[in-house]
Amino acid sequence: MSAEPTHHHAHVVWQGGRQDLRAHTVRLGEQVVEGSAASELGGDPAKADPEEMFVASLSSCHMLWFLDHARRRHLRVSAYEDEAVGEMDGTRFTRVVLRPHIEWQGDAPPAAVVEALHHDAHDACFIANSVTCPVEVAPT
Repeated sequence: MSAEPTHHHAHVVWQGGRQDLRAHTVRLGEQVVEGSAASELGGDPAKADPEEMFVASLSSCHMLWFLDHARRRHLRVSAYEDEAVGEMDGTRFTRVVLRPHIEWQGDAPPAAVVEALHHDAHDACFIANSVTCPVEVAPT
């Protein structure tokens, strides 16, 4: 990895209206995500909220590093699914728990190998390394 700075962009546009004063869009690459505030704060529960996107970014980062480290060990993952949950105390995240479920091509590696893959993925995840709350992995 280069020590050169990299830049990562998100284009956020507020478009609040009478139905949802918190409505906005988030453009990431060529995708647009409809956003609002968390439903507890009066937002539309059908739209993504910033807290969900934060939890999703941690889950996605961990998954991508897990897949990378598995590939390096010549292990074939056939499916990866995570039901991640972020806990807040009202003003800040107190922890995020990742609950990945992994399916393997062929026999699953020993539990110690899977645990090492999660450890390596956690250590490599840029986002987990940037947050102050603990990020725990509790595989299912």
